[in-house]
Amino acid sequence: MSVTIKFQKLSPDAVIPAYAHPGDAGADLVAIDHHKLEPMQHLAIPTGLAVEIPQGYEMQVRPKSSLALKHGVTVLNTPGTIDAGYRGEIKVLLINLGQTTFKISPGQRIAQIVIAPVIQARFGETTELSESQRGSGGFGSTGKTY
Repeated sequence: MSVTIKFQKLSPDAVIPAYAHPGDAGADLVAIDHHKLEPMQHLAIPTGLAVEIPQGYEMQVRPKSSLALKHGVTVLNTPGTIDAGYRGEIKVLLINLGQTTFKISPGQRIAQIVIAPVIQARFGETTELSESQRGSGGFGSTGKTY
């Protein structure tokens, strides 16, 4: 299945996302400026791109596993959702959970995007809910210790 996503370059340094390999789910987002992320600091990193997503779809911004593994840098609000109606600049909210300063350079891959279909629910109120095997058991209710 294929859908067309339109990108507008807001900066001449912006890079239109592309899949690295056939069949990949994620395409890379790239930074356009120099930034430094100190340990436990978070920043909204500009990509220089705006996007037009067709109705019925969303764009999810997800971490790059290589940045998380090597540097402790991840997307703070993962997955970040970009709705079909948004037309502003795509910014990636990165956080440095590592112990050293992380430097970002123009052209560096900082996150990946995944396009997903959107299903909207009908929300309603009721006075009672049907029974289930789990019931109202919350966190840790399975009895397993980790």
